[in-house]
Amino acid sequence: MKQKYSVTVPGLGITFSTGTYAGLANGAVNVNVGETNVFVTACIAQTTKPGQDWFPLTVDYREKYAAAGRFPGGYFKREGRPSEKEILTSRLCDRPCRPLFPEGLLNEVQIIGQLMSADQLNESDIPMVNGASAALAISNIPWNGPIGCVRVALIDGQFVANPTIEQMFTSSLDLIYVGTKANMLMIEGSADQLPEDEFIKALEFGHQAIQPIIAAIEELVKLAGKPKSTFPLVGATPQARAIIERVVPTERLIAAIFGKEKAERGAAVKLLKEEAKAALLAELGEGKFTDVDLNVVFEDLQYKAYRKNVLEKGVRADGRGQKDLRPLQAEVGVLPRVHGSATFQRGDTQNIAITTLGPTKEAQEMDGLTGGATSKSFILHYNFPPFSVGETGRFGAPGRREVGHGALAERSLVPVLPPEDAFPYSIRVVSEIMASNGSTSMASICGGCLALMDAGVPIIAPVAGISCGLMTENADDGSIKKWVTITDILGEEDHFGDMDFKLAGTTKGITGFQLDLKINGLPFEIAKTAIFQARDARIEILKVMLGSLPAPRADLSKFAPRIQTIQIDPEKIGLLIGPGGKTIRRITETTGAQIDIAEDDSGKVFIYSNNGDAMARAIAEIDGLCGGGSGGGGGGGVPIEVGKLYHGRVTGIKDFGCFVECTPGKEGLVHISELADFRVRRTDDVVKMGEMIWVKCVGIDEKSGKVRLSRKAAMKEMDAQKQQGGDAAPAAPAAQ
Repeated sequence: MKQKYSVTVPGLGITFSTGTYAGLANGAVNVNVGETNVFVTACIAQTTKPGQDWFPLTVDYREKYAAAGRFPGGYFKREGRPSEKEILTSRLCDRPCRPLFPEGLLNEVQIIGQLMSADQLNESDIPMVNGASAALAISNIPWNGPIGCVRVALIDGQFVANPTIEQMFTSSLDLIYVGTKANMLMIEGSADQLPEDEFIKALEFGHQAIQPIIAAIEELVKLAGKPKSTFPLVGATPQARAIIERVVPTERLIAAIFGKEKAERGAAVKLLKEEAKAALLAELGEGKFTDVDLNVVFEDLQYKAYRKNVLEKGVRADGRGQKDLRPLQAEVGVLPRVHGSATFQRGDTQNIAITTLGPTKEAQEMDGLTGGATSKSFILHYNFPPFSVGETGRFGAPGRREVGHGALAERSLVPVLPPEDAFPYSIRVVSEIMASNGSTSMASICGGCLALMDAGVPIIAPVAGISCGLMTENADDGSIKKWVTITDILGEEDHFGDMDFKLAGTTKGITGFQLDLKINGLPFEIAKTAIFQARDARIEILKVMLGSLPAPRADLSKFAPRIQTIQIDPEKIGLLIGPGGKTIRRITETTGAQIDIAEDDSGKVFIYSNNGDAMARAIAEIDGLCGGGSGGGGGGGVPIEVGKLYHGRVTGIKDFGCFVECTPGKEGLVHISELADFRVRRTDDVVKMGEMIWVKCVGIDEKSGKVRLSRKAAMKEMDAQKQQGGDAAPAAPAAQ
């Protein structure tokens, strides 16, 4: 009989339970926060694939529409490809779990999380990370956990742990903090130009907040944990390692790496690797070693080489000191027809950023299964083609990495965007990575900021991003004996180093951040050093950026849509929209302007157009429709008056005549006998649907309000005016 075990985290309302479901999984845990429930499992393969020299960890989080009492969209009514929220939550969980697996464990591990119930009050990403921690901790999978995860908000000057979705709308900080008992492990989020001192206080608050979560998971392990299994750890054979280390000592590898460009470093290391392989073949013979031996040892040798000179001499592979930036370049207006563009380059890393402005209706709709925002009007997309690293590869839909890097750059720029009521545009920034050698997401922030400024977006302050790395040397007990933080890391320093700490912000404070580690935790002393080191670096980067464009352009590009905001009576919103959207659609089609109505029912109307005439015509249409009172022809707006000429659009054709809209929303009937001064057999012999014609109002029924129009009378009056030298096209309210 199954037995259910359950523990609750005091103060945070988190409950972990196990023993009820998925009994065949290595570890399975339910996590409840309020009525939001996430079910997480962890499984490990019993064997490894031949020739495999990397750790295959996969984390998949999925949201079930049934959890929110909804049907999936689409024809099949079934959940399909993962959403951006699901991808970002999967990455959020993967990054802190990965460094805690034993080195050399190459058995595939899979963590699956499913949103089973959503109360629209509590987010599911924090339960997912804590659920993965608990599932791994109680399983037989070797893992150096548990870890704890909290979201930290800053509301009215006070830090709040695991705020509700509603509370987050008033927070100036969104910090996701993950750590072990002793150290920080992973952070990510955004802030409203938060000063570094306050940011460090938030990290310290988050570290204290996770301790009850870790304690609860440890209690669950005591109740239901399985003994950890032993799996063979993959590494090089002693014989192969000895030969490679003799043929390629650390000094030779340092000479091949240091003081050279990226391509030269790669070519030099490749030659050494081929030399080592030839030695293995000569001394051990064919079939007595594998590529795993060669790859594992070379990874170890490069790991030692990249940090040896930094720790002992303070010199990095490209000759820089620990705090030096690579050469910087920035240029705006690099593309002629786009709304805004910029290129930013730091060393070999280069991006082109493009800004596009559009009407508010172009905002991206969000699924919102767990509550929160239903749309966002700022989007940043990041693209990483294979040519950016000089390789061939898949080129198409964005992968998880591209989605994650784009989200980091996006949330780093959001805090400095103008409020929508002051700049009512939807904004899209696309970052195209042209060359990559580390920190492309930070280059996307710098280039994206310049592209916004080039487009004339009145940002609050310029933003720059930089990444700090870490090189450590451990004592015999595994503790960190010696360490150096390095600014603006290369791709190799990211790969062979211990940390990638990305920080973005203005001169006032931090707007975005993300920390990834390859070690089991980051002491606060190191984190503080990196935070202030990044601040100094981004101020230097901002100087270069502002040298290319000191402030946002005063005017939008001539190719960008202009906007005019007008206020109408909120009670006339329905009149402007018309039945089934008929009226607003007609105005849009006939004028060429885009019209959006504020969703808050305030009566604000946004008109977008890059054509001045189209803008003026749309404004006149809306003013004519919503600015007046009621009159003949039914409804509000400018009334049709007997005896006046109108230039109207044919809105309906019948056997007995046609209907013509004389003023916005007001129409009348032209009887077939009033179409011309000759006998008309068929209405469409004279007029066509949508055609603009001149008509004269010849009467309005007092009881019904029906308007009688005459094309024949209008033509007669206009001919008389011509003969008298008058205006052949008299001014009159028009429906065009």
